[in-house]
Amino acid sequence: MRLCLSIVLSLCFVTPAWASGHGPVFGYATPTNSQGEWSFDLGLLERNTALGSQLTARSMFTYGFTPYMQLSLTAPTILTNTNLPTTMMTGGDFFESNFAWRFQHNARAIGKRIETTAFGGLVVQGPQPGVGLMSRIARAPGVNAGAVTGLASRSHYFWLGGAFTRFMERDKTRMPSTLSYSLVYGFRPRALRKDYPFWDWRIFGELTGERDSRLLMDGVPMPGTQAHQLFLGPTTLCIYKTFAISGGVQFPIYRNVGTLLPKERVRVAINITYFLFQHGQH
Repeated sequence: MRLCLSIVLSLCFVTPAWASGHGPVFGYATPTNSQGEWSFDLGLLERNTALGSQLTARSMFTYGFTPYMQLSLTAPTILTNTNLPTTMMTGGDFFESNFAWRFQHNARAIGKRIETTAFGGLVVQGPQPGVGLMSRIARAPGVNAGAVTGLASRSHYFWLGGAFTRFMERDKTRMPSTLSYSLVYGFRPRALRKDYPFWDWRIFGELTGERDSRLLMDGVPMPGTQAHQLFLGPTTLCIYKTFAISGGVQFPIYRNVGTLLPKERVRVAINITYFLFQHGQH
């Protein structure tokens, strides 16, 4: 917890050393990779409870086949683990491969567009052992599908999205299914609206929720393993040429967690992005 907080605070009070991300930290947003563009993300997420914290490092590689289709691969590493509800948000516990299709792109004016993207792919548990009841679940793959829609302009951003993840059953056990959703509003202050060689800032308010079903053990749903939590908090994003950095914090505003799981008190995240353009285009 102290590590993530110190990183976020240093970003707030010290002149940034890198440039920042291309969207919200916790919530869903329509993708931005253009044709032939790679992006590399490295992020940290800390989830704190009264019984301990979980710190997860996540790397993500994304490639844009066209301006409207992209593929992303996500690989997390759990640095410190504890018994927590599953999460599919930033720094989630699972390996993911998602294909995204931006099937609606309505550019209503210069610098303003309405977009809708559908995405889906495979989800696989990592090699690290689980904690508590999670350690007794036989590993099995799952699928993830969702959609996000919203408006983006030079000064305002608004996204609404959701996804559902379901794992296969193996040896009469199954990981919880997760319904995740988010509502994001972003603002790009005129005073901080700059182009290279200056820092370009965005400020977001992010509302995210996750509803987990019960663990399946010996073919029976386990009481006390379900969870539904809702988080709200501010995040910020800064872009500098082909680099980006974003970070933020969220606090719970609703917690309905089973008796066998702890309630989260805060989530802290930071993410660094590097964009690689082909043929020197950006």
